[in-house]
Amino acid sequence: MHTFTVTATTTVQADTAEEAALLFYQELSKGPLPLTFRVTDETNRTTDLTLDQAKADDFASTDHTADPGNW
Repeated sequence: MHTFTVTATTTVQADTAEEAALLFYQELSKGPLPLTFRVTDETNRTTDLTLDQAKADDFASTDHTADPGNW
């Protein structure tokens, strides 16, 4: 199994970094989840991805913890 760092990015206007993070958290808690991500692997190779909403929702509705080898 590999290790990835996944970053969701949005532009937020705020007075401080903490306020920006809190505003983003607030947005996540009540709005649609982001579909655009930056994924970096353990070799520092970065890929920008935009997920298909229907496929992402289908994946999220399934419990993938039972047998990760089936992903």
